[in-house]
Amino acid sequence: MKKILVLSDSHGEVNAMVYAVKAEKPDLVIHLGDCMRDAEKLKKRCPEIHLEQVPGNCDMSMDPATRILIEDGFQIMICHGHEYGVKMSPLRLRYRAEELGVDVALFGHTHRVFYENLNGIIYLNPGSVGSPPFDIPASYGILWLDESTQKIKYDVKYLEDTVD
Repeated sequence: MKKILVLSDSHGEVNAMVYAVKAEKPDLVIHLGDCMRDAEKLKKRCPEIHLEQVPGNCDMSMDPATRILIEDGFQIMICHGHEYGVKMSPLRLRYRAEELGVDVALFGHTHRVFYENLNGIIYLNPGSVGSPPFDIPASYGILWLDESTQKIKYDVKYLEDTVD
């Protein structure tokens, strides 16, 4: 079973990401943008991790805004979400995920946790690991991919206030 740590909207909070990596010991880390520099700093502090990322609206990058990863036979769409207008509605993201035929669509941008399984596609926004709104704690997502059973499990975890 493969364990994937999903991070988004770190906005300078590298320590929170390091904490999540150390706590979860994932096989793969996916950073969904805002700020890609943070993901690069995370990689320097945790060189053992395998990291994939996409740019967010705050990143100055020419990298593709949406990518498809294939992990253990599952297709995972990764994007920040701003290019699909997810703050207004997840509808355009859903259309694109269905059009691509993915198993999972990961996105950020809203700084709010969101997850659902709709028409066989898992949609997951892990919230913000760096700057959540109001008094919502920082959060991150976890995906477990089981190639032998073709099952996907997912969860969102909240960081404690004690993270430096």
